[in-house]
Amino acid sequence: MNKNNKSETTKNSICFDNELYLKLQSENINKRIKKFHNKLYLEFGGKIFDDLHAARVLPGFDPNIKIKLLQKMKDKAEIIICISSNDIEKNKIRADLGLSYDNEVLRLVDNMRALGLYISAFVITLYKGQPSATKFGKKLEQRGERVYFHNYTKGYPNEVDVIVSDEGYGANPFIETTKPLVVVTAPGSSSGKLATCLSQLYHEYKRGIKAGYAKFETFPVWNMPLKHPVNIAYEAATADINDINQIDPFHFNAYGELTINYNRDIAVFPVLQNILHKITKRDIYKSPTDMGVNMITSAITDDVGCQIAAKKEILRRYYRAECDYKRGQTTFETLERNKFLVSEVKATNKLLPVIEKAKVTSKQSEYPCIALELPNGKIVTGKTKTVVSAAGAVVLNALRTLANLGDDFDIITDDVLLPIVEYRTKVLKSHTSVLTLDDVMVALSICTGNNEKAKQAMQQITKLKGCDAHCTYILPTSEEQTLKKLGINITCEPVFLNSNLFEN
Repeated sequence: MNKNNKSETTKNSICFDNELYLKLQSENINKRIKKFHNKLYLEFGGKIFDDLHAARVLPGFDPNIKIKLLQKMKDKAEIIICISSNDIEKNKIRADLGLSYDNEVLRLVDNMRALGLYISAFVITLYKGQPSATKFGKKLEQRGERVYFHNYTKGYPNEVDVIVSDEGYGANPFIETTKPLVVVTAPGSSSGKLATCLSQLYHEYKRGIKAGYAKFETFPVWNMPLKHPVNIAYEAATADINDINQIDPFHFNAYGELTINYNRDIAVFPVLQNILHKITKRDIYKSPTDMGVNMITSAITDDVGCQIAAKKEILRRYYRAECDYKRGQTTFETLERNKFLVSEVKATNKLLPVIEKAKVTSKQSEYPCIALELPNGKIVTGKTKTVVSAAGAVVLNALRTLANLGDDFDIITDDVLLPIVEYRTKVLKSHTSVLTLDDVMVALSICTGNNEKAKQAMQQITKLKGCDAHCTYILPTSEEQTLKKLGINITCEPVFLNSNLFEN
């Protein structure tokens, strides 16, 4: 890791070398494949697409680098996708995209196949007849997909002789695979990826194939300090499931080297080690750190820049937890955990100047407000008034500023805006005439056909990616998701805009 001595970093600083990471990570995966007689089950941790957390804490990190790695290795790789029956039944949502896990699986598959990747099977894990899981499996089967249902593993976690038997892993159907590298991934954590890998390993050894297992890791970073902000940002991102980074005691006892892992992997390692020994008749790994393939630190080009970016992310996670708690979507313990992590890294609102700007502007104008920091450091604001929401106003102001159009020019004309307002109020019977961000962006798109300045503004849209913004109220989910799709890092004050109980 190149520890740059810069005392600060700008918004557009690049702190990560994607090409180097791609090279090192693929080389090390290939080494693991060869180590295990040309058959490796590789558990993919984190997001396989759109790893936006990594992109925020490692500025310059390509959020789709994992997919690019698989494309590089696609001739020797196939993919198994796991989804927990419990997540389907509970309609669990991927928060950053607003998609349920079952729909996220469908999105993943379509995107991966469009890139030429081979999806060989789906595994619905922790299955005990949940109706929604059964329905989802049938939906996939009717589309010609190979679907497997895996039950809870009998005897897990203590009865190793039962786990590694025909009653345990052997009770699961074997998934026929043909490639040297089998990537096992999922829409989120606790989806049964590990159990799927071990079940496959059991069946492979019964067939005389000495396959292996490894983990594709991103966070926590094993060879970064325990209290490095990038590692603490991982704790903030997983505060709801209480992941806590720890020094790996097994690695230290085996090698005398301090490395970092997280509590769940460390706690389960003795069980996993016994299971692997029972399957393979040898000790493959001496520590949970040994299992991972993670070359993140080797590709960091500006450590200080990453530290600052990670502290910003920890602060964002705290604001997110505040709003989720206000909505009743998270626990007080999760909120307190996020609050503690902010204190631990000494992250203050000064890291995100948009927070103070939004508050001051709102107080002075007496209107709800959003402040957005442009790539050059200039902050623009937008306020909710009678026609356009604060989100719509701030994006319009940002695009107008980036295109150097000045303040006295309306890039969306009344002949486009007013019919939309009339449609919302008279046809849809909406209780508000305020246009949302989506309405505004559609209107702007229409104006580009015969308005050169509107076209110039629209051409700036990609420059909003990576910009920070802060809102003085809890945004409606639809507007929040649109801001995120534009690549804007939005935080909100934990205050409802009005007294309505139905959020739409």
